[in-house]
Amino acid sequence: MGVSGAGKSTIGEMLANFMNGNFLDADDYHPLSNKEKMHKGIPLSDEDRIPWLETLRDTLRESLVSGKSVILGCSALQKQYRNILRSADPNYEVGGYASVVKFVLLDAPAEVLAARLEKRAAEGKHFMPAKLLQSQLDLLQIDELEGIFKVDATLSPQTIISIIYTWNFSTSGE
Repeated sequence: MGVSGAGKSTIGEMLANFMNGNFLDADDYHPLSNKEKMHKGIPLSDEDRIPWLETLRDTLRESLVSGKSVILGCSALQKQYRNILRSADPNYEVGGYASVVKFVLLDAPAEVLAARLEKRAAEGKHFMPAKLLQSQLDLLQIDELEGIFKVDATLSPQTIISIIYTWNFSTSGE
């Protein structure tokens, strides 16, 4: 999880390959209307986000129920959004944090994120303009009680994968 430019797609794909799991990029599930809004520099509202998150939840649930390992690259900026994703776990109790769905925050300074977004935009690789970064940073809400694992997103991708993999198995009891 994290704001645009944090490395969710890069790290998510690499981690899924490393763990022999599937990678889902939440951006692929945005309806065209959401992508058009972001491309025009208009931040998404909850009315835009909630149906998208519910689709992601349902997709995650299908994987969990079938016993597949899945890595989802998703902004998941607010607790209410993460709770929707947590509810992909059939055993999730509303209002709690206990879930097989775990969150890793890829954390980087705003200037690093902005540089990544500007590079991506110059290459024509993403629909989200750098000018929306501040709106995402303003929306990012972390509650320490959630147990979100923070990783320095300025580290090398291989180092990040190693850190996440080690944390995942130290917390899963395997």
